[in-house]
Amino acid sequence: MNKKKLKILLSLFALNTITLYLDFSSHPDHFRHNFPKNHYITTGNRFSSSENHPNLHSSVVSQSKPWPILPSYLPWSQNPNVGWRSCEGYFGNGFTRKIDLLKTSPEIHRKFGENRDSGGGGGWFRCFFSETLQSSICEGGVIRMNPEKILMSKGGEKLEKVIGRGEEEELPIFENGAFEIEVNERTKIGKKLADENFLNKYLPEGAISKHTMRELIDSIRLVGANDFHWSEWIEEPSLLITRFEYANLFHTITDWYSAYAASRVTGLPSRPHLVFVDGHCETQLEETWRALFSSLTYAKNFSGPVCFRHAILSPLGYETALFKGLSESIGCTGAPAHDLWQNPSDSKTARLSEFGEMIRAAFGFPVDRQNIPRTVTGPNVLFVRREDYLAHPRHGGKVQSRLSNEQEVFDSIKSWSLNHTECKLNVINGLFAHMSMKEQVRAIQDASVIVGAHGAGLTHIVSAAPKAVILEIISSEYRRPHFALIAHWKGLEYHPIDLEGSYADPPVVIDKLSSILRSLGC
Repeated sequence: MNKKKLKILLSLFALNTITLYLDFSSHPDHFRHNFPKNHYITTGNRFSSSENHPNLHSSVVSQSKPWPILPSYLPWSQNPNVGWRSCEGYFGNGFTRKIDLLKTSPEIHRKFGENRDSGGGGGWFRCFFSETLQSSICEGGVIRMNPEKILMSKGGEKLEKVIGRGEEEELPIFENGAFEIEVNERTKIGKKLADENFLNKYLPEGAISKHTMRELIDSIRLVGANDFHWSEWIEEPSLLITRFEYANLFHTITDWYSAYAASRVTGLPSRPHLVFVDGHCETQLEETWRALFSSLTYAKNFSGPVCFRHAILSPLGYETALFKGLSESIGCTGAPAHDLWQNPSDSKTARLSEFGEMIRAAFGFPVDRQNIPRTVTGPNVLFVRREDYLAHPRHGGKVQSRLSNEQEVFDSIKSWSLNHTECKLNVINGLFAHMSMKEQVRAIQDASVIVGAHGAGLTHIVSAAPKAVILEIISSEYRRPHFALIAHWKGLEYHPIDLEGSYADPPVVIDKLSSILRSLGC
C-alpha cells in the first residue's frame, strides 16, 4: 500500500471516529434509558427474553450489525440551525424540533433496572419534527405491542400462496391499545399518549389517505405496572415500519432511506432490528432489507404481547425528499462529502451518496473507490431492462412497455460495441427481474454508463459510482423527473432521450452513447 492510499485510509478512519463521537455525544439521553441487558433465545429473526422462558437455553450475544465506514458519511447530530428547505433539511437531520410526550426520571429507570419484573419502570416517548418535510421521527422505550389488536394478514407468506388477496387485508388497522406504554403516575393510567392536536401538528396527514404512523401513535394507551406484561422482551433497538407499495423498487428505496435516516437521527450505535407492521407477502426486495439492517420479522409473527426496550417509528416513504421532489422543487446538487465538510452549503448534499454507499456496504462491496472500476477489457455499459414478472398478489405478471423496441435497441448497442475501435466495451444485459438484489447492486456499481427506459429499476442509480453517467430513454407517456432528480442530487452526469412515442431509433441512442463514451476517454 503506497503512502497516498494509507493517508486516505487514516483520514477516513479519523473522520468516522470524530463523527461517531459527535453522534453519541449529541444523544446523551439514550444512555439514561439503558436498562440492563437480557439474555436472548434466538429463533430465526426473533429474539426473546430468557426470563419469560426459563426452560430455554440462553446466551449473551448481541445480534446487531455494526455501521460500516462510509466515505461520504457526515454527522447526523442535532443542529437547531439547519435551514428550512435546505438540503440538510430535506435529506439529512432537519428533524430539529424535539417534543417529549412522556418523560421518566433517572431514579425511576434505576429502580426499574434493579427489579424489572416488579413493575414501576415507566416508559418514555418523544418525536423529532421536520419543518421542511412536515413529518416526524418518533421513538420510545418500554413499549408493548399487542399483535392481536392489529387487524391485518399475517405477512411474509410466499407470493404464490396469497394470489388475489386484497391490499386492504395487508394494511394495518390499529385498535385502541394496539400499543401501550407503562407509566407510574396514576393520573395518566388509561389515557391516550397523544391527542388530536399533537397528531395534527406533528404528524399531519397531508395528501396521504392512510397515515399508518399517525394511526399507530393514536392507538397508544398508557397502562400501569400491574397490567404491563409481555411474552417477549426485545432488548436491542427495533425499527417499526409500515410499507405501502412494497414491491416497487422506487417506493421501497424511499422506505429504505426513511429507515436509514430514522436510525441516524436517533443516534443508534448499531443497525436496528426491523419489525414490519404490515401484512404484505414476501418479495425479492426483502433481500436488501435484511442486508441493510440487523434482522427482520413481521408483527404478526409474534405469538403474544412483545415489549420493546427501544422502538423507533420510521416516517412513511411518501414523506421523504425522494418522493416529495416529484411535486415540489428541491434545488439541491450532489457534492463530495469532503468538500461539504470543509465548506458546508445549504444548496449541496452528499446524503444520497452516503445512502448509496450504505447499500453497497450492506452487501459487502467496497465503498472506498472514487472512480468507476473498469474490467481488464474496458468499461461496462449496463442496459437496465424491463421484464414481465409477478410483483404482488394483485399483479398480472405483465409490465407496461415504456420502450416498444427495447430488444432491438439492446441488440443494436451490443452489435455496435463489438466494432467499437476506441476501446473494448462490455455491454451488460441488465435482466434485473431475474437477478438477486445483490447482483443488481453489483451491476450498478460496476457500470461506467447506465442506460434504460424510464422504470423503477433505474432507482438503483442511488448506488452508482461517483463518476457514472446516466442515459434515460423516455417515452412521451412517461416524462417524469424521478431519475433526473436522483442523478442531480447525487451529482451524476445525466442525459435524457425524449421520444415522440415509445419507439427509439437505435442510431440516435448509439450516437448519444458514443458521445458519452468519448467524454469518458473511450
